[in-house]
Amino acid sequence: MEHTIRPPAVSGLFYPAERGVLQQQVAGFLEKAGTDDVTPPKAVIAPHAGYPFSGAVAGEAYAPVRAIADRIERVVLLGPSHRIPFRGIAASRADYFATPMGNVRVDQATQAELVAQRQDVVYREDAHEREHGLEVHLPFLQALLEDFGVVPLVVGDASPEEVGTLLDQLWSGPETLIAISSDLSHFMDYDSAVRRDRATSEAIENLEWEKVRDGDACGRHPINGLLWLARQKGLEGRILDLRNSGDAGAPRDSVVGYGAYVFH
Repeated sequence: MEHTIRPPAVSGLFYPAERGVLQQQVAGFLEKAGTDDVTPPKAVIAPHAGYPFSGAVAGEAYAPVRAIADRIERVVLLGPSHRIPFRGIAASRADYFATPMGNVRVDQATQAELVAQRQDVVYREDAHEREHGLEVHLPFLQALLEDFGVVPLVVGDASPEEVGTLLDQLWSGPETLIAISSDLSHFMDYDSAVRRDRATSEAIENLEWEKVRDGDACGRHPINGLLWLARQKGLEGRILDLRNSGDAGAPRDSVVGYGAYVFH
């Protein structure tokens, strides 16, 4: 039986295209993360910009997963749609998502169940074809986990309740990790971005989804779905890192914010 593979869309742009270089870079981000005292998470929020800008922050979010890597079999990965506006949540029919580090198996059984059971989840390859928001997370997962499947979902216009009930449906036990892909504010001056991103981060840490609004985070819809559910389940949120592109050497007159968060 022939398998369908979703090829990398931003390899060589957002992250290295050469396998060895990519592996070394991701390993470096994870090793430098200062998360020895962090409780292993059930869910994480990490950024999705180019690795020179946000890779270190993503490493902070994913490093605590190492402590539970041997039990994770499935990653539910949600992120925003940057190129295709649509209503609802987009699944993919691809059997694998490829990166220079190899192919990641897509949990098609779970995706088929979602499409069959929920009106807000549909197959949309155009939402996945050029989307970077999920792709840049995959090398971190490949570096940490052995045999795992991913449920890759691109979130369009969807309410906190819609995303939250979907996550609840897939929550399962310790074998499932929830990962949300999002950057924070975009194209503000450095000082303004620091203030806005700090307020957004405090709302995320306190599970106050009502306070994460348009412009605060490009992945506002998947973030708010997670916060909506986390509050119901009594989870605790924690900020692990908060920076912006200006901290990585980009011009400070127009920056993008990045945060790392865990929930347990």
